[in-house]
Amino acid sequence: MKKLIGLLLILPLVGAEPAGYKYWSAADLKGMAKPLSNKTDAKTSLENLGDFGVDRAVTVHREGSGLAELHETEADLMVIVSGKGELIVGGTVRDGKTTAAGEVRGPSIDGGMHQKLSPGDIIHVPPKTPHQVLLDPGAQITYFVLKVKE
Repeated sequence: MKKLIGLLLILPLVGAEPAGYKYWSAADLKGMAKPLSNKTDAKTSLENLGDFGVDRAVTVHREGSGLAELHETEADLMVIVSGKGELIVGGTVRDGKTTAAGEVRGPSIDGGMHQKLSPGDIIHVPPKTPHQVLLDPGAQITYFVLKVKE
């Protein structure tokens, strides 16, 4: 009887997901390639997928070019899900303004390198590095971002 009770107490632990574990399948990511309900402005929507302490996951859908961004303490690991665009990375944020703690935004980037973006591309942008996603008129792009605090 004691063995049976012990087994019943242990069984829920077998196969349980470890704390902080999250799996997104390719189908899950593909399902994110649509306008999201949580619009942050007229052309960008963002959905928080989870906060894991030192990092957090979000999905971004853009229907137009974004602002230049710089994160003081977070790196962005981006996976392009659908659409095409261009990333400017490096250089300096023109007319940058602090919009939140550790966050700088501006209308554009002076200098920097240009990188074409397509589905399946993976990009790592370290902290303190200006970056901006640009889209051609009428274009859309959806990407998954793991924001890692460093």
